[in-house]
Amino acid sequence: MGLVRDVFECSGALPSIASVRPAADTSRMSAGRESHQSDPVPRLARRLACHQALYDPLREPRNAARWLKPLQAWQAQRLERSFAGFLQDPARRPAARFFLTDVYGDRDFTRRDADIARVIPMMQKLLPAPLLNTVTDGIELGALTHAFDLRMADALPALAGRRRGIDVDLYARAYREVGLPRLRARQIALIDDVGTGLAAALRMPGVGTLLKLSRLPARAAGLGELQTFLERGFAAFAELGDAHAFLTDIRRNETRAMQRLFAGDADPFGA
Repeated sequence: MGLVRDVFECSGALPSIASVRPAADTSRMSAGRESHQSDPVPRLARRLACHQALYDPLREPRNAARWLKPLQAWQAQRLERSFAGFLQDPARRPAARFFLTDVYGDRDFTRRDADIARVIPMMQKLLPAPLLNTVTDGIELGALTHAFDLRMADALPALAGRRRGIDVDLYARAYREVGLPRLRARQIALIDDVGTGLAAALRMPGVGTLLKLSRLPARAAGLGELQTFLERGFAAFAELGDAHAFLTDIRRNETRAMQRLFAGDADPFGA
């Protein structure tokens, strides 16, 4: 299990991934309480350490797994198809595209995380606590998603047989082989948390002005990737209008897909 176990432990999502007991991930509530603590910097540091460890090819050799990149590419294409309705709506398109490229896609976030790691002690001075919690939620989502990807890539060789590519049936079998439905639900909840945090930031007085004024200082301090991440998210949600309805639709669609995958539905991503 290695670092995949460690990331769940340090994120507070599981006390022990090695045993995978049915009730092992019930501490989701404690993880949620932690996200609202008065000082979000320690939580950010822990999530960032998990994220970096998971992506380190020396500490986690499964990053070189033959099936990992094809799996991530297939998932990105699946999300693009699932988001087709959002992308056709002019009001929802920017927020949907932001989720696909910056939150839940197959983008490489190592540069952004390296930026953050260098200046963690300064983070409280640079960002208001609610926005800092949103950044942390995004990092936790990335770590949890990658942990699942590593497990699925590890399971695929035995399941694939002579297949050289991924299809819905093979993906679903690997998904069920990895299991952990409560953590899959946590993954979906984090998507919602990131979106809710960005939507809430729009209502915070002065945040838009703060982002504009901090653009040059942020880049000078080595926070260019983080700055552009926040600017893209802020701009996307500013055009959205009803963020609650948008996020509710994503949560409902992804939850339905999760339930169908675990149930062995032949068309888990269908309407």
